[in-house]
Amino acid sequence: MGLEENKAKYIWMDGKYILWEDAKIHICSHVVHYGTGVFEGIRCYKTPKGPAIFRLSDHVDRLFNSAKIYRIDIPWTKAQISQGIIDIIKKNGHEACYIRPLVYRGYEELGVNPFNCPVGVALITWSWGQYLGPEALEQGVDVMVSSWNRMAPNTFPAMSKTCANYMNSELIKMEALKYGFTEGIALDVNGFISEGSGENIFLVHKGVVRTPSMQGSILTGITRDCIMILAREMGYEVVESMMPREMLYIADEVFFTGSAAEVTPIRSIDKIPVGKGKAGPITKRLQQELFRIIDGKREDRYNWLTFV
Repeated sequence: MGLEENKAKYIWMDGKYILWEDAKIHICSHVVHYGTGVFEGIRCYKTPKGPAIFRLSDHVDRLFNSAKIYRIDIPWTKAQISQGIIDIIKKNGHEACYIRPLVYRGYEELGVNPFNCPVGVALITWSWGQYLGPEALEQGVDVMVSSWNRMAPNTFPAMSKTCANYMNSELIKMEALKYGFTEGIALDVNGFISEGSGENIFLVHKGVVRTPSMQGSILTGITRDCIMILAREMGYEVVESMMPREMLYIADEVFFTGSAAEVTPIRSIDKIPVGKGKAGPITKRLQQELFRIIDGKREDRYNWLTFV
């Protein structure tokens, strides 16, 4: 289903509750022309104790860091944004939802210089299922290595979750879909493994859990961090490093992570089966451990859940 079928009643815009249909900005807003916005993607899960937002403070921290890199002064504190997210979930009556905080430069001037344009903030919620399809978490997905690379260092800051960067993601995603795949994997400017269009990537090779390092022009994902923590807890060696493309073809297991994708197994890459062509045992174990925390079946020792 599309966004229209899953929309909420209200959107929080600059401290006010606006009806979904009335949440508009001017066509001459700077963000429309130059992509001058930063955002987050956060999940709120249905749990036995009520709705719970996953790693709220970490997402809000990253939102502010993304803005800082682009010299955007957010006119609200972290505490106010966090409370606004909790409040809009309550206002919309969600048991579970996806949350999209968006900070953007608005309507004033249309030159490249953004400094005179006001900064707006919106907090959007809607119902959203599995990002890569309803069967993806169990059965895995078929992907390809994209012909589009991630941005080179010192061009666009990969550590900032900014709207403009996702034009690169769109190219990766569209190419994959047109060739009959669910998703694409991008390489960095030097030909090493980077990430998916909207997901981090992990490989399991000879029992070692591996993931690209920050040198690979990746967004340092929050779910990525969770998986590294859980994998080390389970006794696996976790290595962050630059990896050549061919590691994708000889890995025993490969999976995506992300707030939207959660932990999604990859069953084939460029039509080459990954391992046995299905979710591997370490992938399944990590996936299960993450969801046990979310479902309240395991102690939330890291305080990842914020209850609404």
